[in-house]
Amino acid sequence: MSAQTASHESIAALRRAVALDPRGWLALGDRLYASGDAAGADAAYVEHVRHASKDPALMRAGAALAQNRIPEAETLLRAHLQRAPTDVAAIRMFAELAARVGRLEEAEHLLARALELAPSFHAARLHYALVLNRGNKPTEALAQIERLLRVDPNNPGYRNLHAVVLCRIGEYTRALDIYARLLRQYPAQTKIWMSYGHALKTEGRQDDAIAAYRRCIALDPSFGEAWWSLANLKTLRFDENDLSTMRRQLENASLPVEHRFHLEFALGKALEDAGEHAESFAHYESGNRHRRETAYYNPEDNTSRVRLIKRTYTKDFFAQRVGSGSEANDPIFIVGMPRAGSTLIEQILSSHSAVEGTMELPEIIAITREMRRSLDTAQSQPYHEALASLDRARLRELGEDYLERTRIHRKSGAPRFIDKMPNNFAHIGLIHLALPNAKIIDARRHPLACCFSNFKQHYARGQNFSYSLDDIGRYYRDYVELMAHYDDILPGRVHRVFYERMVDDTEGEVRRLLDYLGLPFEANCLRFYENDRPVRTASSEQVRRPIYKDGVDQWRHYEPWLDPLKAALGPVLEAYPAST
Repeated sequence: MSAQTASHESIAALRRAVALDPRGWLALGDRLYASGDAAGADAAYVEHVRHASKDPALMRAGAALAQNRIPEAETLLRAHLQRAPTDVAAIRMFAELAARVGRLEEAEHLLARALELAPSFHAARLHYALVLNRGNKPTEALAQIERLLRVDPNNPGYRNLHAVVLCRIGEYTRALDIYARLLRQYPAQTKIWMSYGHALKTEGRQDDAIAAYRRCIALDPSFGEAWWSLANLKTLRFDENDLSTMRRQLENASLPVEHRFHLEFALGKALEDAGEHAESFAHYESGNRHRRETAYYNPEDNTSRVRLIKRTYTKDFFAQRVGSGSEANDPIFIVGMPRAGSTLIEQILSSHSAVEGTMELPEIIAITREMRRSLDTAQSQPYHEALASLDRARLRELGEDYLERTRIHRKSGAPRFIDKMPNNFAHIGLIHLALPNAKIIDARRHPLACCFSNFKQHYARGQNFSYSLDDIGRYYRDYVELMAHYDDILPGRVHRVFYERMVDDTEGEVRRLLDYLGLPFEANCLRFYENDRPVRTASSEQVRRPIYKDGVDQWRHYEPWLDPLKAALGPVLEAYPAST
């Protein structure tokens, strides 16, 4: 009997077997895949997925995963995949576990493998699109979503994720249309109302955004993020009925912590607007305490990173690498502490005909993560060792790679564009080596004003230092120390804009800023509030108005409670605006 005949007979036998016992679908899929019948294998693997929910081993792993018993779930899944390495249901579960603990690259590879075996495994493809989006690969995510939509164009989950990714790349008009049509079909979906409100806010449609957030609250008065989203507009004032409703929700002992800390921040803002500063601070403090419990942050780790950067990046280090990187001068990086006036600077500059504003782009941070992984060490390993080992050709590739990754965010054709990710101040060494002709602007604000503004701001992600006055003060101190280091070893490389000076002498500061960028003065930069570009940050509504001085000293209302912050800031506080 030939091998081909034996294979056909084996496949026929397995087909007869699965009619009696569906546990054989995986074996049939393996045999079909081995025989080159990819379509048949795909169908068999998908049938296996349909019946996998009854597999005792996967049921145990699924229960552990559902209850967030991650080590147990990982042990069970690894053991199962050793026995059945092509079990696409188990592969997808393992990918979910990896994504949940932040191992996005691993999750991506696992899902790609599952889809290689079973292209019709739509749940895995949806998960793949989610992971790609989280991993800052929106173009690739869109390709997966569009493939799903070709199969099922009316699927609400696919359509919702489509809108999410479109917002990610600045395609708000298309996203808003999707959200509006979804909500006509599913008007009780609070999370979609929330996402719709966020997109409307970014587009400058404040009244419509408020209506969307209010609709979310009408459906679920305990939905903390909707309350915080209203507060985060910075322009809306809550009434007594709002205050009463928020307080009533907080009295519910079973309120999920995520709703609780959002409500605490929202109520803190409402009471600040009402002039009730003591009670306002109490709610801000409570919200931060709850949030700090869910967000890992060790200030010593950050201080150690700053020391490492200072040791690594010296005058000699850069002198040895002169001429490295891409020659492009397209990017303008605005770095510094959050809540230091960077959105105002971005709005001013994006009102210039030669400059496009984008958003807080994650590409530099993504590049650092990839270099960290290239060392084949733990995620916490600094990437600077890998960067120091790169030759000029590779550094040029890094710069060109950054430009290619950010191209999707550029819509206007302007020759220059802004990357406003504040945390990039920690990566100035990389920026200087990969993009030596890029401009870097440091947005700086009075330590107490800036730090307290962070304390009362709830971030969706990425600013875990901001939930403790001590942590914030130490982070600000580390930031000032690092920027002073770059001022010393790369004099003139970074242009500093002090928020208070921008408020007092806007035209003078704008002219100095444009001189640094090598751009001619344009009067539109002084009418930045007329710019209707999308703005995604917490200051979105504030920068749509002329500059006002009221916000400069708002922190003084809370000075009786800021001693921990002052102690953490140390000499930086007294030295401001000088760097120490």
